[in-house]
Amino acid sequence: MIKGFKDFIMRGNVVELAVAVVMGAAFGAIVNALVSDIIMPLITAIFGKPNYGDLVFTVHKSRILYGSFITAVIQFLLIATGVYFFIVMPLNHLEKRRKRRQGVADVPPPAESELELLAQIRDALRDGHGPVSGVGADLGRD
Repeated sequence: MIKGFKDFIMRGNVVELAVAVVMGAAFGAIVNALVSDIIMPLITAIFGKPNYGDLVFTVHKSRILYGSFITAVIQFLLIATGVYFFIVMPLNHLEKRRKRRQGVADVPPPAESELELLAQIRDALRDGHGPVSGVGADLGRD
């Protein structure tokens, strides 16, 4: 039982997932600090409101905290931007370089059997042979 658990934990996907969760939490803390300590004060300097968390409106004695929502949206956009520019783009670039180094084309050419089949279809259509029966047999008829 212990050996099976150890084998499960040491598989690549589980370890990579654990690292991703820890790194994501750390990245989230950095973005939260960036938003609360740098971005929001800049927005405050521009728009003159010191704290957006206290922006609310009331409907039938229910408080709608739209200021907190605005802050959460800004944090999400910054996290998405950071992930894209600092993780996705570099990984895509590395993958392209790896494929180029290995001589792998971006799009593999179609298999020979597919080309032969397409040529047969083209020739049949050129010779005026349309669908004989089944689905599509009535296509092209008035």
